[in-house]
Amino acid sequence: MSARRGGPPAVLTIAGSDSGGGAGIQADLRTFAAHGVHGLCAITAVTAQNTRAVASIEPMRPRIVEAQLEAVFGDFDVRAVKIGMLATPAIVRTVAAALALRPRVPVVLDPVLVATTGGRLSTADLAPALRRHLLNRADLVTPNVPEVESLLGRRLRHAGDLPRAAAELLALGARAVLLKGGHLGGRRVRDLLALADGTLRCFDHARIDAEGHGTGCTLSAAIAANLALGDGMESAVRRAIGYVHRAMSVGYEPGRGRLRVLDHRVRTR
Repeated sequence: MSARRGGPPAVLTIAGSDSGGGAGIQADLRTFAAHGVHGLCAITAVTAQNTRAVASIEPMRPRIVEAQLEAVFGDFDVRAVKIGMLATPAIVRTVAAALALRPRVPVVLDPVLVATTGGRLSTADLAPALRRHLLNRADLVTPNVPEVESLLGRRLRHAGDLPRAAAELLALGARAVLLKGGHLGGRRVRDLLALADGTLRCFDHARIDAEGHGTGCTLSAAIAANLALGDGMESAVRRAIGYVHRAMSVGYEPGRGRLRVLDHRVRTR
């Protein structure tokens, strides 16, 4: 029996490998599988980490990152791209150059800078390179509060600061912004979606009393998968937030650390 051509839409993650299996490429590919899309990957770095710490990172040479991207785009009809850990400014530039050749492919940028355990996930300050080379290519950027602060160079103290911060990221070139409010405290979490046409949408949900690992990776990967499946931006974001909340609610602690890993097998819609 011959295999059928086509199949589910292909979605690419450009990110680092997490040896602990809870975040990065590993979480992205599990998220893609849960959503029924074909997962592709370009690995930007290998990390030695677990649920307690990031022990070491080894960035890929920009040339091998470029080769992975050429291989993937040269063979697959990529319907969406999720970007996570990029590790070095040179890799940022490499990824930006590859995506500039594919202007119609939706891009979800998760500006990963620091792991949940506190370990740095880059060899230099990536904020200037992200601002200069990738923000204007992002159909959606999904920073948490510390990442927004790094990108904008100022502090955010409460939820009332989010709309102004979103407007500033839009002014820097992002086509839409999802600001994740989990770091602001409170019994409920409020995420803010800002679109280029001035639309603002708030997504409010109960805070789960656990420290999750891979939530940001999973969220951005789920949004990219939903876009590839045909959702509009607001619907893709809403469904992805619900998916992450369900996966976190039934998550587990596989290591000796206190981090909870998401169970990606929950329903996606």
